[in-house]
Amino acid sequence: MATVREVTFDLLRDLGMTTVFGNPGSTELPFLRDFPDDFTYVLGLQEATVLGMADGYAQGTGQAAFVNLHTGPGLGNAMGAMVTAWHNKTPLVVTAGQQDRRHLVLDPMLSGSLVHLAEPYVKRSHEPERAEDVPREILRAYHTAMQAPKGPVFVSIPMNDWDVETESPPSHKVYHEPAPDPKGLEEFAEVLAGAERPAIVAGAWVDRKGAFYDTVALAEKLKAAVWEAPLASRAGFPQNHPLFQGSLAPAQKQVSEQLADYDVVLVLGAPVFLYYPYVPGPVVKEGTQVLQITGDPEKAVKAALGTSLFGNVAFSVRQLIELLPDNPNRPAPPERDAPPATEAQTPIPPAYLMHILAEVLPDDTSIFEESGSIRGTFHEYVRPSWPGAYFNAASGALGYAMPASVGYKLAMPERPVVCLIGDGSSMYSNQALWTAARYGANVLFIVVDNKGYYILKGFRDSLGLGETVPGLDVPDKDLVKVAEGMGVRGETVEKPDALVDALERGLAAKWPYLINVMVEPEVPELPSRGE
Repeated sequence: MATVREVTFDLLRDLGMTTVFGNPGSTELPFLRDFPDDFTYVLGLQEATVLGMADGYAQGTGQAAFVNLHTGPGLGNAMGAMVTAWHNKTPLVVTAGQQDRRHLVLDPMLSGSLVHLAEPYVKRSHEPERAEDVPREILRAYHTAMQAPKGPVFVSIPMNDWDVETESPPSHKVYHEPAPDPKGLEEFAEVLAGAERPAIVAGAWVDRKGAFYDTVALAEKLKAAVWEAPLASRAGFPQNHPLFQGSLAPAQKQVSEQLADYDVVLVLGAPVFLYYPYVPGPVVKEGTQVLQITGDPEKAVKAALGTSLFGNVAFSVRQLIELLPDNPNRPAPPERDAPPATEAQTPIPPAYLMHILAEVLPDDTSIFEESGSIRGTFHEYVRPSWPGAYFNAASGALGYAMPASVGYKLAMPERPVVCLIGDGSSMYSNQALWTAARYGANVLFIVVDNKGYYILKGFRDSLGLGETVPGLDVPDKDLVKVAEGMGVRGETVEKPDALVDALERGLAAKWPYLINVMVEPEVPELPSRGE
C-alpha cells in the first residue's frame, strides 16, 4: 500500500489543490519530504501572511486553497487571518503538524490543543483518530470548506502519520449549493411587483456567488435604487451605474434615514444590517418592508426584522427576474451626483489621489483596499464597476490586503492587481512583499501615508473622547526601504505632479512595485449620535 503522504498528494491532485501555502516547521517537515514536482509551494515568512495569501488565491480561483502551518504557535499567528477568512467565507483547508503521536501523552515541546485553538473560526476542526484516516479527513475538509456557506476548515495532523501505510479513500462528489424555497421566491416577487419605490441593498455575496450582472438586470427591471451594503467586502453592483446611490452608513440611525424614501428594501447577500459605531435608531422607518436573500443561514436568523430567504443568491436573483412582471410606469430614481472636483496640492489630498487612480488604473484592475480613513473617498471617485473589482476584509481586521493581493495575483496572473493600503495597515503583513518578489507576483502596492491611524481618530471623535487617546500617530517610517529590503522596488511621492508618472511606472513594471504617497492627514467623519 501507499503511504498517507502519497495518498494525500494524489487526493490533492484530484481536488485541484496543487498549490500549497505554508511556513514550514519541524512538525511539518515529514509532510513536505519528497515534495512532488507538479506541486507549487508558496512560502510566506509569517503564518498570518501565509493564510492571507491563501485567502486571496481562493477568492481568485473560486476553489478551496490548501494551507500548511506550523503547529500551535504557527496556527496562533494565523488566527487573525483565519477570522478574516471566516467572515470572507473563503474556502480553505488549513492543516498544521501536531507532535508525534507516540509521545503526545508526555506533553512534548510543540504539542498542544490545536483543534480547540482553531474551533471558533472554522467550519470544522478535527484531529484524525488514526493515521490511516488522514486522507479521508482531508477529503471531508475539502467538501466542508466548499459547502455553502463556504469557509475555512482545520485539520491537525501528527507528524509521524505521513509514513503510515493506508488505502486511498473512495471518490466522493458533493453538490455544494442550496436552492432557495420556491414559495419564498414567489412571495418576494409579489411584494416587489407591488412596490412603489423599491430599493436593493447589494452585499458581498452578490459578487461572491456570480450574481453581479444578474443583480443589474433585476435592478433595471424593478427600476430600483441600489445601495451598497454597509462595509461590504466586495462590490455587489457597478458603482458607476445610473441606479447606484452610494454606500449605506454602518449605523442604525443613518441607515434608516438613507432608506426612508423606499417602501420595499431587498437586501441581497448582506446582513440586515452591519453596524460599526453604536448610534441608536430604528432599523428602517415604520411601514418599510425588508426582504433578505442570503447564502448564510446565520445572517438569516439574526436579521433584525423583515423576511429572510436562505439559498444561493445568484439562483434567487435569476428566479426573481423570471417571476417579476415588467413595470415600465415606475419612475427610475435620480442619478447619483458626480464626484466633486479636486485640486492638486502639497501634501496631496486623498480625494486628488483617488481622482488620479480613477483616471490611470486600467478598467479591469482588481483592487484590494485597506485604508479605512479614505474608504469613503475611494468609493466616491474610483467606483468599482465589474465583478472582482474590489476586495477588503469582511472582518474589519488589518493585515489582509497585502497578502491577499499577492495570493490573488498568483491565481490571476494576467489581471492588473493593486493593493491600496494605509501606512499603518501596511505594517501588519508586509512579509507578503517578500513572497511577491520571490514568486513574481507583480502587484502594485499604493500606500496612503498619513502617518497615523486616522480611522481611529474619526472613531475617537464620534465618541466625543477629545484628544485624550494615545497611540494614534505613527511617524518616522520609511516604507520604501522596508519594501526594498524584501526585494520590492518602490518610490515615495510627495508632490501631485509626480503622481501620474509614478503610477504609470508601477503599472508597467514586470515586478511588484510600491509607491508611498504622502497625503494630507484628514480625520474621517463617522456616524455619531449627535448627527
